Amino acid sequence: MEAYLQENFEVQSKNSSEEVLQNWRKLCGVVKNPKRRFRFTANLSKRGEAAAMRRTNQEKLRVAVLVSKAAFQFIQAGAQSGNYTVPEEVKDAGFQICADELESIVESRDTKKLKYHGGVTGISEKLRTSITDGLTTTNSDQLTKRQDIYGINKFAESEVRSFWVFVWEALQDMTLMILGFCAVVSLVIGILTEGWPTGAHDGMGIVVSILLVVFVTATSDYRQSLQFKDLDKEKKKISMQVTRNGYRKKMSIYDLLPGDIVHLAIGDQVPTDGLFISGFSMLIDESSLTGESEPVMVNSQHPFLLSGTKVQDGSCTMLVTTVGMRTQWGKLMATLSEGGDDETPLQVKLNGVATIIGKIGLFFAVITFVVLVKGLMTRKRQEGRFWSVSGDDVMEMLEFFAVAVTIVVVAVPEGLPLAVTLSLAFAMKKMMNDKALVRHLAACETMGSATTICSDKTGTLTTNRMTVVKTCICMKRKEVIRNADSSNFFSDVPECVPKMLLESIFNNTGGEVVARRKRRKREILGTPTETAILEFGLSLGGDFHKERKACKLVKVEPFNSEKKRMGVVVELPEGNLRAHCKGASEIILANCDKVMNSDGEVVPLDEEKSKHLKDTIESFASEALRTLYTCIGIVGIKDPVRPGVKESVAVCRSAGIVVRMVTGDNINTAKAIARECGILTDDGIAIEGPDFRQKTQEELFELIPKIQVMARSSPLDKHMLVKQLRTTFGEVVAVTGDGTNDAPALHEADIGLAMGIAGTEVAKESADVIILDDNFSTIVTVAKWGRSVYINIQKFVQFQLTVNVVALLVNFSSACTTGNAPLTAVQLLWVNMIMDTLGALALATEPPNDELMKRQPVGRKGNFISNVMWRNILGQSLYQVLLIWILQIKGKWIFGFKGPDSDILLNTLIFNSFVFCQVFNEISSREMEEIDVFKGIWDNHVFLGVISCTVLFQFIIVEYLGTYANTTPLAPVHWLFCVAVGYLGMPIAARLKTIHV
Repeated sequence: MEAYLQENFEVQSKNSSEEVLQNWRKLCGVVKNPKRRFRFTANLSKRGEAAAMRRTNQEKLRVAVLVSKAAFQFIQAGAQSGNYTVPEEVKDAGFQICADELESIVESRDTKKLKYHGGVTGISEKLRTSITDGLTTTNSDQLTKRQDIYGINKFAESEVRSFWVFVWEALQDMTLMILGFCAVVSLVIGILTEGWPTGAHDGMGIVVSILLVVFVTATSDYRQSLQFKDLDKEKKKISMQVTRNGYRKKMSIYDLLPGDIVHLAIGDQVPTDGLFISGFSMLIDESSLTGESEPVMVNSQHPFLLSGTKVQDGSCTMLVTTVGMRTQWGKLMATLSEGGDDETPLQVKLNGVATIIGKIGLFFAVITFVVLVKGLMTRKRQEGRFWSVSGDDVMEMLEFFAVAVTIVVVAVPEGLPLAVTLSLAFAMKKMMNDKALVRHLAACETMGSATTICSDKTGTLTTNRMTVVKTCICMKRKEVIRNADSSNFFSDVPECVPKMLLESIFNNTGGEVVARRKRRKREILGTPTETAILEFGLSLGGDFHKERKACKLVKVEPFNSEKKRMGVVVELPEGNLRAHCKGASEIILANCDKVMNSDGEVVPLDEEKSKHLKDTIESFASEALRTLYTCIGIVGIKDPVRPGVKESVAVCRSAGIVVRMVTGDNINTAKAIARECGILTDDGIAIEGPDFRQKTQEELFELIPKIQVMARSSPLDKHMLVKQLRTTFGEVVAVTGDGTNDAPALHEADIGLAMGIAGTEVAKESADVIILDDNFSTIVTVAKWGRSVYINIQKFVQFQLTVNVVALLVNFSSACTTGNAPLTAVQLLWVNMIMDTLGALALATEPPNDELMKRQPVGRKGNFISNVMWRNILGQSLYQVLLIWILQIKGKWIFGFKGPDSDILLNTLIFNSFVFCQVFNEISSREMEEIDVFKGIWDNHVFLGVISCTVLFQFIIVEYLGTYANTTPLAPVHWLFCVAVGYLGMPIAARLKTIHV
């Protein structure tokens, strides 16, 4: 079976081809309920339609871009004229431009129209906003009018399906429809022959059972859909830096309105259509909209920014013009979501299992029906009424047909693929509480197979709360004491040095110091590194706004992980230009040929001074301090290791997961942190990215298994390492990243983990899981939940296949030997619900335990239905089949059943024993290899609730619903016997676990 599944039902955890996805669906053949079976798999036809629409839209945009470029010079040279009439409702609301006109300007990149309206400043005036202070939101009526005229920044979403839709879908089950038809015929014939209400009992029993199955199924599916809806809302929570009411703050993109001023930086996704106000080196990736791979330069001459595009380089402020469904991205979003998420490998594999067993079940059902009918005909021939047909004969034939259909219901494990979804939904919801947002279902189960984690350092292994603790200014090393007098810090340096240092700190930065009007306190915005340096500048008595006003920024070269530096050119008051640069210490130092000495003079950087600075860098780095070199000095920034990281790394090691640190930092800093975290061991290697990329394939084959730290790595090095681990070594790789340049590695990895705090929107979009607290311990939690999902599904499959095998063999063997089936249609429907919906709830929602992280990972090629599972399934099935066979043959003699009620008493006893075997087998299935199956059971309230409900309903069915379920009340001694033989399955299961496979 495993070989067949791997050959025909094997898909990748991500990026599977459409051909592969189509192939396994064709192999599924006839499905009892396609609406349920394939509810959580990608809609390939809809995806095709969405892709076609996307291509059409891309072509339209591409044409608009080409036309715009071709006409640009002509428009610039031509006379500006135009006719635009402001609609009355827009005028009445206090604005001078309508939403359609704004949409037309940006989407068509219409420079002529933009100039006609007075450029960006003119548009802002017509929108009643300020390009420096943003919207004024003191008047709520004005905000409401703005929303009414221009819309809100939300996209059309599919409607939430009501509970009754799920009821209707559950009713689409082919076998339930057939049973429903049988029930109606049974009702009609029963009432005509026996009258009301006696004749209606059999038919009503089937109807009630069908309705119970449908409503329990629908309730389970509806709850799943609500969980996914909640998770979907969390995925869409995106915040941006916005200026409103004159000060800068974080806001949800869904609260943005035309007239807002948005601050964009590298890695951001443009949240609305808009116009460039000011900024530097803005490169925009428009491939998601236009299909063009070349980035577009955005500046005051070409100021158009489109929603959904990504900031590849630079930073700017943008005036919001068009929002929500009016944007091209909004129109695309409506179609892109239609394709659905790709199915997970486990869903596909269990669809394969369901298909194989379904075919076997159908074969046995047909044979059972034929044997039962043959027995009836033989009996009629013996009684001499072969050619006569009575109402009882029709009812008996109908019961045989219902039993055959119900065998298919029980035999086909339709709930298997849905049990994966239930388990994944449960795990995703719980992981959300543990600060991990799963964006793709497959990541949840794949993480359980992870064999290696390539982790970033800053913010993941460390706290990302940076402070400057040491400096080397004018060749003098100093400790930075918090809250100390700034005059003391500069007491032994020339007067010109503090001025130069503060000029560099406050101008050469991507951060900002803002004043909060309401809180009456300042706040520093920017990356943790920028924040640390700005905080240092403020502690020295510097004034951010004063320094920024004193100089004019002429050019900005933003920081990115390839250059590992940033720089600015400022125009000084006297008209001279000065360049400031900061970044990775050794990279900046390599580009310097002068330095400020202790007298504040700029002198040549000779070998002695260079050695002193290099020794300083290494000294700081060996103390796990990140170092930054400016033309004035070096600052050492402390970023402490997060609490619990060392323990988490140890947990990973015991779980067979190798943790590697991949960072852009100095190798000495990286090694110091890696040792502190327990990542770098005596037999491990630390290597720098430039050395790594020079190695041959043969050298990499020897080197990669030993690499524990890669420092000064570029995004290309990270991608190369991940690809080698996945392809050459067959590892299941999880990768963490936060920057735009991490996107290729996140995409290449089996599981991409983006940082929710420090991560850019581009990184998050490429990731499968978002770590909301940026903490490495959370990654270990995700791995634990991933393993839990995998193991829980295995438990459920083991339990369900046991019930499948026993139900098939019991009814088939009974039909062949005695001419009747001991388990009726109603009873089999109840058993089906125990093993399907209720079984999935009980076993597929088991929370993880610490023991999971003491096992080796399954890896890429592990068998899903393992030999351990087959041992347990076959051993338990053999016991249950033998028990029921003995009861059928010797049951009346053992219990002394005599008289007309002996048959129904025996069948009730068999049915009750069978159900209690499943109850105790469900408990045994909590552990596939461990003998102690009660560990943690009292903490699992769902499991206890399901078991309790099963026993309670079984008691009610046997004692009070006999008329409908073909049962009769049992004596206490008989109940004791049923519980005892069910419980006997547990020591047998424990004994089976001692058999080594």
